[in-house]
Amino acid sequence: MIPINKPKLRHEIKHFINTSDYFTLRSRLKHIAAIDSFAVSDGTYQVRSLYFETPDNKALMEKINGINRREKFRLRLYNNDPSFIKLEKKSKVNGLCYKEKVLLSKEQCKKLLNDDIEWLLASDHHLQQELYAKIKHQLLQPKTVVDYTREAYVYAPGNVRITFDSHLQSGLYSREFLNPDLPTVAMVPDGKVILEVKYDEFLPELIRDIIQTNQRRSTAISKYAACRAFG
Repeated sequence: MIPINKPKLRHEIKHFINTSDYFTLRSRLKHIAAIDSFAVSDGTYQVRSLYFETPDNKALMEKINGINRREKFRLRLYNNDPSFIKLEKKSKVNGLCYKEKVLLSKEQCKKLLNDDIEWLLASDHHLQQELYAKIKHQLLQPKTVVDYTREAYVYAPGNVRITFDSHLQSGLYSREFLNPDLPTVAMVPDGKVILEVKYDEFLPELIRDIIQTNQRRSTAISKYAACRAFG
């Protein structure tokens, strides 16, 4: 089995901002931070996630109830490119977040979407084995596709990542995760952008001043929870 490396706990701040704020912050960040490597020519990229859920909506209810220790499993790809698919488990512990991930092939992803899971048990990666156990014992199933456009910046000191997420959409058919033409429904009004700031032990003063976090109210935003409005 592949050794399990303890993931790094990170701070996460989220705010809703308007279009005017977005353009102001973006113009400042461009001078000091690097653009994310997934970005295409316009500096953005498309993110698609497929979240797994239990029949009693364990992940959703833990989020709504603010449980201190919670987790979500998801599949993720970028720019509708099936050559790079990740299985991720995102966990939250006392307000701090961490992610574990492993790459999946397109064929492995298709098997998972078609309830062919025995290969997970035979894997040498602990995350795939854990997903197998929770599919069996918690009845985890593909539930909700979440699509959005992301613009991301990276600032090395403090390992800071600042993202602007817009055009949040909910996919109507979770099993069609790999379908680039999957029908979706808009979940956030035009003009609203989700600002996320993630960092390790400290948030550099320069970044704090640029995003002015002390003047904004941190919000318990969950793109997954928002996209559950249609079931």
